[in-house]
Amino acid sequence: MGKVNAKVPVSTGHSTSTSRSSLHVNDGLSTAQNYALKPLSGQRNAVPQKKPECDENGTSDSNLPLSCKQLSDGVKSMNINENDRESVSQKGHKGKRLSLDTYKPDPWILEGLTKEKMQVLHLAIVGHVDAGKSTLMGRLLYLLGRVSQKEMHKYEREAKEKGKGSFAYAWVLDESSEERARGVTMTVAVAHFETPKFQVVLLDSPGHKDFVPNMISGASQADAAVLVVDASIGAFEAGLEGEGKAGGQTKEHTQLVRSFGVDQLVVAVNKMDAVNYSKGRFNEVKNTLRPFLRHCGFKDSAITWVPVSATENQNLIMSPSEDRFKLWYLGPSLLEGINKFILPSREISKPLRVPIAEVRRTLTLGQATVNGKLEGGALKVGTKVMVMPTGDIATVKGIEQDDQSVASARAGESVDIGLQGVEQSILAPGGVLCHPDYPVPVAHRLEVKVLILEAPAPILRGSQVVFHCHHAKEPAKITELIAILDQKTGAISRRNPRCLLAHQSAILEVVPERAVCVEEYSNYRALGRISLRDAGKTLAVGIVFRIIENA
Repeated sequence: MGKVNAKVPVSTGHSTSTSRSSLHVNDGLSTAQNYALKPLSGQRNAVPQKKPECDENGTSDSNLPLSCKQLSDGVKSMNINENDRESVSQKGHKGKRLSLDTYKPDPWILEGLTKEKMQVLHLAIVGHVDAGKSTLMGRLLYLLGRVSQKEMHKYEREAKEKGKGSFAYAWVLDESSEERARGVTMTVAVAHFETPKFQVVLLDSPGHKDFVPNMISGASQADAAVLVVDASIGAFEAGLEGEGKAGGQTKEHTQLVRSFGVDQLVVAVNKMDAVNYSKGRFNEVKNTLRPFLRHCGFKDSAITWVPVSATENQNLIMSPSEDRFKLWYLGPSLLEGINKFILPSREISKPLRVPIAEVRRTLTLGQATVNGKLEGGALKVGTKVMVMPTGDIATVKGIEQDDQSVASARAGESVDIGLQGVEQSILAPGGVLCHPDYPVPVAHRLEVKVLILEAPAPILRGSQVVFHCHHAKEPAKITELIAILDQKTGAISRRNPRCLLAHQSAILEVVPERAVCVEEYSNYRALGRISLRDAGKTLAVGIVFRIIENA
């Protein structure tokens, strides 16, 4: 019987072969020498609350549509002509590196691509706190045989002893004592299961607003997402509006996954039992949420709406058995909805890029083991890789996928990689394994195109933020407000604005406290998507437009 996939991160200080993995990051500092990363209870100070006097060209139009699609689709959808691109900033690149256009993949990388092989789908599970994400996924894993009956009985017994009997299926994924005591997911749990078409890497994200940075690190790997919403009266509305009408995690998570490039969605309307399997309530949820999803850039044809009940095991892998439910619902089950996804294209013919999600110590691969998703290229046992940002050269001594040893891995696959020739101390989340001749840029200063979300105060030159890109997180300063962009055409509408407000699109210059491994979006999309956060809120999402200064 299969198990939930995993290994304990290196920060535990113990070598183990137990089956669990969590992507666990903090809300600010990416630390090259420290792996014991914990969520911070406090938050950074907000941007200044005093509203500056913005002239009429520096204010935002509250009626402008909020569209993450413009950013996730990249330069072509927020188009700036080449003259504007050059004139926006006169600063040049520091140093030279081989052009990615000169790269030719080794023959073995392209061999066997036409062979029948189950495709790997990275699936993020997102949504507001208490929507039932972990319970839904825990039950799905049990039904698919990834959790044995003996293990499930153990979870049920332990949950009842703690007075949390209804959390038994959530405990399949929420294994830490603190998560179980608090009843909330805090880290991104990783598990594996199969559909008829896919080998699915499940990324179960925390829904609480305090742990959005953890969600970003995990869900940034996603090819598709399941948005879980609570059908209960009041709970669905709270997920949309949040506290003080500031927007809940239903909105924030959706905006973030769209900015990561996810354009396919299953909306799982959970807890249908709480509303007596009401068709009217299901339609109300759809009609309320659909306009927001369109604003984020999701096409109606790319969204599958699936009503479910995790606690009653309704419509997870089989059609509903409840009479009130099956009377009106004839659509797909949750598993069938997941199986309908279409994989995005993979960057197999580009140089190797593996953003490090986690540093581990395993019995089979050793102390210098990293986990990550290949965003470009391929590697095999014996491959030489460069570890950035330090520039050290390592040799791949072993590769594991879902706890099974494999000889090679290609773009789109998530693997554990054992390295030799480097010390564990140089490895950290946010680093990147790359081709030695085509290293990833390490940026000190960069231009980003962003869409301002619900900023609590005007964004000014000098504003302090936390910069997120793949698994990298670094305190940063906005040093220049370069231009405001027209939301419809992407053309520059005003240069050097005094401030930025909600719903505006803009080009900013950002300087992280320490250099970060990033790519220009036009070169590698996955390493060129960014978000800016402060005071526990996502202020902006966008792309790396230009790297101004390399390390």
